Amino acid sequence: MASYDYDLFVIGAGSGGVRAARVSAAHGAKVAVAEEYRVGGTCVIRGCVPKKLLVYGAHFAEDLMDARKFGWDVGAATFDWPTLRDNVLAEVDRINGAYTNTLESHKVEIILERATVAGPHEVRLASGRKVTAATILIATGAWPVVPDLPGAEHGITSNEVFHLDTVPERILIAGGGYIANEFAGIFHEFSCKVTLANRSDVILRGYDEQIRDRLLQISTAKGIAYRFNARFTGIEKQADGTLRVGMTNHDPIEVDAVLFATGRRPNTDGLGLDSAGVETDEKSAIKVDADNRSTCPSIFAVGDVTDRVQLTPVAIREGQAFADRQFGGKPAQVDYDNIPSAVFSHPPIAGVGLTEGQAKEKYGAVKVYTSDFRPMKNVLAGRNERALYKMICVPETGRIVGLHMIGPDAPELLQIAAVAVRAGLTKAAFDDTVALHPTMAEELVLLR
Repeated sequence: MASYDYDLFVIGAGSGGVRAARVSAAHGAKVAVAEEYRVGGTCVIRGCVPKKLLVYGAHFAEDLMDARKFGWDVGAATFDWPTLRDNVLAEVDRINGAYTNTLESHKVEIILERATVAGPHEVRLASGRKVTAATILIATGAWPVVPDLPGAEHGITSNEVFHLDTVPERILIAGGGYIANEFAGIFHEFSCKVTLANRSDVILRGYDEQIRDRLLQISTAKGIAYRFNARFTGIEKQADGTLRVGMTNHDPIEVDAVLFATGRRPNTDGLGLDSAGVETDEKSAIKVDADNRSTCPSIFAVGDVTDRVQLTPVAIREGQAFADRQFGGKPAQVDYDNIPSAVFSHPPIAGVGLTEGQAKEKYGAVKVYTSDFRPMKNVLAGRNERALYKMICVPETGRIVGLHMIGPDAPELLQIAAVAVRAGLTKAAFDDTVALHPTMAEELVLLR
């Protein structure tokens, strides 16, 4: 048998790559992982973790306002962006260290330089050194898409937004997906005038229509401006440093910052995939089978680089299944049905299973149960925002095929409800459960 430097070489130390490396090493494999930036990947370094911390920081704007109705004299509250920014980045440093320690404690060799594929069993490092491995795993994630237009270099992406010197007074966010809507809510709470421009007339495509319409309604009432069917034509930096942005179907707009949140592209450029016969699709994503094996038998890929489901927990599950299957002797595969997801907007959205439209397309007639209510905290605070919970069932059996929510703490509530949907429970099972009162969660067992 051929002799290799490593049993497994992982390219990319994000969530999926770290899990695969750690578990493979625990199974007894000799493992190395190469990372050109920092251990932790998009989620930990420049994605969901620092973004959620900004979401928490933004929520204090409303909480401090609401506190007065609950008897608290909070005085004239002020916000200091550098304090939040630096504390968030310090937490990122801490988690980066924790990920590094986890790998090292499992005897995984960490190589902090760029690595590319040089053959079915060969990896070339940026230093020029070549190493061999019986199996190669690509877990390089995805990268923000920047539109090809004049002046695009004046905009920023979610990679740079965590490092701003100051909060802009006016920001234009390009996109209609979860990243765009999350940062719209964040910057609005930081007293920034926010305009969200989307090239279509729909935000959060793929989410339930009623739920996303409710978010649009609430966000508009708060003062976030939307421009639909708007394609950027160019960005011009003016003498005073402000940006003048042209777009179709709308007048030009002057802002202090432009944030591109127009999607993420699998990070495969320059990886040398051709040298091993690894095929990619029209989106540059690595083609993989149910076992995450590429078109080269010795090379696998997990996470966003496959463009299957761009969610951190999915990448982790894929990394775990890969390691258990390849080195642990367990025939593991990931089930992609009923994956819960959330948008940490203001208020947040969460959903699992089929939307009402998807359910009708699959089953024909469906039964929909809803609760449209004003959370108790909002009532006393004088806040008019209403929450909406929605359950979609197959009429003949009552089996729940979709559950969607918008309102305070919706993602926290949905996680356990997602277990029920995955388990195939029925509406009757919810009806038979005694309500926990007074909570927002009790609305899940009181849907009508």
